[in-house]
Amino acid sequence: MRADAKRNRDRIVEAAREVYREHGYDAPLDLVAKRAGVGAGTLYRHFPSRDVLVDAVMQGWIDRVTEATEKVLAFEGPDRDLLLAWFDTYAGLVSLHKGGPAKITRAMGDPASPIRSKCTVLTGAAGQVIDVLVDRGALREGTDPVQMCRLVGAVAATAEVGELDDAAVRPMLEVLADGMLAQR
Repeated sequence: MRADAKRNRDRIVEAAREVYREHGYDAPLDLVAKRAGVGAGTLYRHFPSRDVLVDAVMQGWIDRVTEATEKVLAFEGPDRDLLLAWFDTYAGLVSLHKGGPAKITRAMGDPASPIRSKCTVLTGAAGQVIDVLVDRGALREGTDPVQMCRLVGAVAATAEVGELDDAAVRPMLEVLADGMLAQR
C-alpha cells in the first residue's frame, strides 16, 4: 500500500472510531469520510462496506479485550471479586462506543452477525474466566460464556439507555455474580 493510501486508511479508521463513539455504529459513512477529510470514493475504496470498516475499528478493541482478560485472569483475590472484575471489564469494553452494548449483545451467539468474530473474542475471553472459576470449584455447573456475555451486556445496555452511573450498575452486576457462583 502506498504511503498516502495508508495515511488515508488510518485517518478513516480513526475518524470512524470518533464518529462511532459520538453517534453509534449506524452513523452515516459520509460523516466518517468528512471527519477523515477524504471523499466517499476513498472511504469505499478502503472499506467496501460498513461491516468492513467496523471490523477495522474493532481490531484495536480486540487487543484491549486480550489485555484486559489477561489482567483479570492474573487476579489472585476471592472468586466473587474475580468474577466481578471480569463483569466490570466486560461492561466497560462493550460500552466504549455509543450503542455498543446493545449491538454486541444482540449479535452474541448469532453466526450470521457481521461482528461475529468480535463476539467470538468476547465469548472466548469469558470462557477463560469461566474455566479458571470452574477449576476453583467456584462457578455453578452449566455456566455458558455466551449467556454470561448476554447478561452482562444487557446490564451495560440498560446502564447506557438509563444513563446510570457505576454506583447504580454495580449492584446489578453483583446479582449476576451471586447467581453464577456455586453455592458452598
